[in-house]
Amino acid sequence: MNKKELIKRFIPKFLLQYYHFCLAFLAAAIYGFAGKSNKIKIIGITGTGGKSTTVQFLSEIFDEAKIPVASQSSVRFKIRDNEVINRMKMTMPGRFFIQKFLRDAINQGCQYVILEVTSEGIKQSRHKFINFDCVDFTNLTPEHIESHGGFENYKKAKGKLFAVAKNVHVINIDDKNSDYFLSFPAKKKITFGKEKGDFNLQNTKFNLQMNGDFNYYNALAAICVARNYGIDFNVCKKAVENLKGISGRMEEVIHEPFQVFVDFAFTPDALEKVYKTFEVPFGSAQGKRKLICVLGGTGGGRDKWRRPVLGEIADKYCQEIFVTNEDPYDEDPMEIINQVARKVPRAKKILDRKEAIETAIKIAKPEDVVIITGKGSEPLMCLANGKKIPWDDRQIARDTINKK
Repeated sequence: MNKKELIKRFIPKFLLQYYHFCLAFLAAAIYGFAGKSNKIKIIGITGTGGKSTTVQFLSEIFDEAKIPVASQSSVRFKIRDNEVINRMKMTMPGRFFIQKFLRDAINQGCQYVILEVTSEGIKQSRHKFINFDCVDFTNLTPEHIESHGGFENYKKAKGKLFAVAKNVHVINIDDKNSDYFLSFPAKKKITFGKEKGDFNLQNTKFNLQMNGDFNYYNALAAICVARNYGIDFNVCKKAVENLKGISGRMEEVIHEPFQVFVDFAFTPDALEKVYKTFEVPFGSAQGKRKLICVLGGTGGGRDKWRRPVLGEIADKYCQEIFVTNEDPYDEDPMEIINQVARKVPRAKKILDRKEAIETAIKIAKPEDVVIITGKGSEPLMCLANGKKIPWDDRQIARDTINKK
């Protein structure tokens, strides 16, 4: 049992919450309560999937409009033109990092800051002492169930962001949980969806360079926020259409003689959306093309329930399946792999993730598509006893094709 697990087990819940709140207050005080400054407007993006992509779409729109902006996501930290890769293995960093980031954004003349907000971050008060002018809900599917003690608790954690942000709420009306988020009071509510909502694909026309219908939802979410701040639709359209891709999100790393994509998807909903993107061209397992899938399980110590579900989804869509290692932390990596492949006897189990990627690429033929999921652009692999090693699924794929 590691240090964090010991703390969670033996310290009462109310004391942990007080501890997190005190840290949030201390961080805010040290950086002059930057999150409450009237010099910036802070936008929070939350939901299960699409947060990082929505953050980047919105950041690109502000850049196109020549409005100074800072953004923080699981992919990168960006203040105006200064961009740094997020190497923390944390979607929403700690309180001191966030408050310093907000202070730096103010000092560098940013008018807006876009933050990716997670349920775990909310649970640990990382959103405290930040005046969110606008919050955006992308979608909600089961995640962090074990940490929160159930889906309803997970949903309520997200809801706390909407409870404290009372100005503008932007909500995906197509999501089955939209009524819950619409129930929170706000001065202004904006909805978006495929056919319904204030902004939808019937009356908001644009063409993306990125794969996946889900990215149209992410673009719509960003456009809604931008239009709320008076940015012309044509500026929004140009920005989302010019974005060729986002690091580790449906990123095409090899184009010929077959395609290889790397994606962050590690929840059942996200994984199925990725696979569905390529379902129509392939037809069935008897078709000419094959979908060759490399996937891991949930990182060690979290959401064990979804491991066999991920395997079943791969079994439904993929003609070749390689189950491999993925941030095991202190868990037995082979046991995680066995859990993912439990109901998929045809899956090939390869402990070494590099070997799994290489094997998948080596068996691919022209017209096939290889999908490598679970880590996206993450630069580290997390092993036992806090050990982290440099990692890059994309570079492994490129190196393999160069040797083939």
